[in-house]
Amino acid sequence: MTAKFITLEGMDGAGKSTHIPNIIKMLGARGVEVISTREPGGTELGEKLRTLLLHENMHPETETLLMFAARREHIAQVILPALARGAYVLSDRFTDATYAYQAGAKGVAANKVVQLEQWVQEGLQPDVTLLFDVPVEVSVARLSNARTPDKFERESAEFFAKIREAYLLRARENPERFKIINANQPLDKVYKAVEAQIAVL
Repeated sequence: MTAKFITLEGMDGAGKSTHIPNIIKMLGARGVEVISTREPGGTELGEKLRTLLLHENMHPETETLLMFAARREHIAQVILPALARGAYVLSDRFTDATYAYQAGAKGVAANKVVQLEQWVQEGLQPDVTLLFDVPVEVSVARLSNARTPDKFERESAEFFAKIREAYLLRARENPERFKIINANQPLDKVYKAVEAQIAVL
């Protein structure tokens, strides 16, 4: 069975992380090794950078550079070794999040993100990306009832609208890779939609 790189994307409050245990269970039932990881993070250095990125205010380009620094370490230490031994890699966010948050919402020039992506990833792309999509007002409402928010989760509805627009643009530009999950429905229906996508991998 060929190794696959699967990423989960979506605005804060879209509920994607809720489905990670179920996806691991689905994939594990096939008898394959599943590596579950996240961005920013995934490595010891990446987790330290994650703390800075989620809680320290900084210039959007500094933020972008740190995201890719963490990503380079993530790719080298976790993603490529796992794929090389035939494992499935499941990552909670990857580069599409940088296009959505730093480029789409914070105004970093997309061509700069493209250059960093080409340098850091050297052609590596997910095999499939599940985009958990909800209306902005749903995301905001869910976050209002969440744990102590990080700096991104405290942003305005306008900020989240830009993120959603950027994600949907990425999906239109990469229709073979992106699978849009309607996350604005009962949890069991979202789970079935995710299960249907995982089943055809």
